[in-house]
Amino acid sequence: MGSPDYLSIFFKIIGSLALLIYGMKVMSEALQKMAGSQLRHILGAMTTNRFTGLLTGTFITSAVQSSSATTVMTVSFVNAGLLTLAQAISVIMGANIGTTLTAWIMSLGFSVDLGKVVFPTFIVGIILIYSRRYRYIGDFLFGIAFMFFSLVLLSSAGADLKLDQSPELIDFFRSFDTGSYLTILVFLAIGTVITCIVQSSAAVMAITILLCSTGVLPIYLGIALVMGENIGTTITANLAALGANTQARRAALAHLMFNVFGVIWVLCLFYPFVNKVCSMVGYDPSSAHASPQRLSVVLAAFHTSFNVCNTALLIWFIPQMERIVCRMIKPSRRDEEEDFRLRFISSGIMQTPELSVLEAQKEITSFAERIQRMFGMVRDLLGTTDESAYIKLYARIEKYESIADNMEIEIAKYLDSVSDAHLSDETKAKIRAMLREISEIESIGDSCYNIARTINRKRKGKEDFTEEQYEHIHQMFELTDDSLTQMNVLLSGRRDNFDANRSFNIENEINNYRSQLRSQNINDINDHKYTYAIGTMYIDVIGECEKLGDYVINVVEARMGTRQKNS
Repeated sequence: MGSPDYLSIFFKIIGSLALLIYGMKVMSEALQKMAGSQLRHILGAMTTNRFTGLLTGTFITSAVQSSSATTVMTVSFVNAGLLTLAQAISVIMGANIGTTLTAWIMSLGFSVDLGKVVFPTFIVGIILIYSRRYRYIGDFLFGIAFMFFSLVLLSSAGADLKLDQSPELIDFFRSFDTGSYLTILVFLAIGTVITCIVQSSAAVMAITILLCSTGVLPIYLGIALVMGENIGTTITANLAALGANTQARRAALAHLMFNVFGVIWVLCLFYPFVNKVCSMVGYDPSSAHASPQRLSVVLAAFHTSFNVCNTALLIWFIPQMERIVCRMIKPSRRDEEEDFRLRFISSGIMQTPELSVLEAQKEITSFAERIQRMFGMVRDLLGTTDESAYIKLYARIEKYESIADNMEIEIAKYLDSVSDAHLSDETKAKIRAMLREISEIESIGDSCYNIARTINRKRKGKEDFTEEQYEHIHQMFELTDDSLTQMNVLLSGRRDNFDANRSFNIENEINNYRSQLRSQNINDINDHKYTYAIGTMYIDVIGECEKLGDYVINVVEARMGTRQKNS
């Protein structure tokens, strides 16, 4: 018998892990595309209390096979204000239970020959991928096939290594005292660091199962690595929360706290707890004749027992966990209204594309609300007589106009980066509508700034509007503000419950009132009630309000998915 080609086997293992991660990614994204908005709706609706939140997190993570996807999604929901911190903590607890299914699938791959089902799955998957109607099912099957194929390759590579026939490696691991807590802590730290680096607890779990199933790595050290993986996997949500708001960072910290606390209490009962799990699956860690193949089952059983027991213990202390993370992460004092900052689109790690649409929608809602505040400042500017207050208010309006330009660019960049991914047709249509929305909202900001500039030009001149002109402008402002309010009601709620006719009726009122005032303005100038110059500035304000109303209707049409010709 020749010695193994270690370089070839090494690349085979690395390639298998790459296939495993890719397969899980494809499978997860395909499920999210199939679920679409229902997945977001489930997470938002089924969290009425800590127990439904727990079940929701378990269900979604079991379905998409990625606790990172669920926790990152949960953090983004907290960031968007759709989940409270307490609800998010319960969902994250459920995600920790749901992710244990991955370990059982891997255990199956190392215990059963999956080679007979992999290739037929590939064939069915590729056929469905080229079918427009069932392509997401094809993607899902392809992901599963890649995942199983990677496990077959890993198992084969483990056998090729002949680790059980390598006395040097066996002696190396046996040199560690498995009865020492120091050894357990060292391997726990190794598992944490490796998982943080590779950003995939599944890959590290696969390596752990490979080493244990070949009989090289003792079960106590393998379980220490698994405990480290539980801590290391929390880094994903914490990285995703770096650019998010205070509540989202608290949710990510709660995830880390949950796993760290679980590791601490399990370490206190480490040997009795591990021995109990071993006895549950019929494995004797002290026996020299114990089958190494059963170790993959022991690891999966421990992973499940650890997370279930930890959740059962900590679910009663969610309010206390909430208070602790609130004390550790204080709210930011920076004035979000006066500084350009995206509130809901987080920087750093790109979210799952299908779920990123939600964050973009919340950012657009925030954008529209900010623009309505800008219009409120313009209304105040018209009636401000104090020179110092006037200068400050005009400077704020100028700053808001600059913020509007930046927000349009940044949201568009984000949507463009999301659109580069593989998306469902429904999501692509939403992104096109959102790009139209932000363009029209930015135009509303331009109109507000144009009105402010006209008011400023009037103030620098020697003439003023007549009382009748002021009255007409205030009436037009009132109609315009009503149209902005209706637009924000639509953007912040569900379009199914929105009556678009109200927006169109307000727009018709604005158009009719503009036409009426335009005709009256010509007559008033001819009757010498005021000069042509002041009449021009007056009608500029009225006309800009009418343009603003058109932009509002364009936003409503984009959101409702309709088109209607404006007058």
